[in-house]
Amino acid sequence: MHNLKEIKVWKKAIELSMRVYEASSTFPSEEKYGLTSQIRRSAVSIPSNIAEGAGRNSSKEFSHFLGVARGSSYELQTQIIISKELNLIPEHLEIEILQLIEEVQKMIYGFQQSLVSDLTSKI
Repeated sequence: MHNLKEIKVWKKAIELSMRVYEASSTFPSEEKYGLTSQIRRSAVSIPSNIAEGAGRNSSKEFSHFLGVARGSSYELQTQIIISKELNLIPEHLEIEILQLIEEVQKMIYGFQQSLVSDLTSKI
């Protein structure tokens, strides 16, 4: 089990979620149950899956949940691009959020690689 508050990628994913909530707060009310809801669920899924993985009993299980979190980050990336194309967010905000997403994706990948490396060194 890992100490969640010491996991840098979890902290960065929380930051990303907060930024997405702020950005989506300006979406039109007719999107409340559509894109607004979906984009927020994707954003929250990232740190939530990192947290769930951190609470698991093995590095293999943790790596699995990091993979789910990474998948959610790609889903969020797509939704941010769609939001920009629909003129729901300005380009500068799209760029800022996409950069945060890419940073989280790289951190997750690196963390997964370190877990895999730990697993193979124990064999």
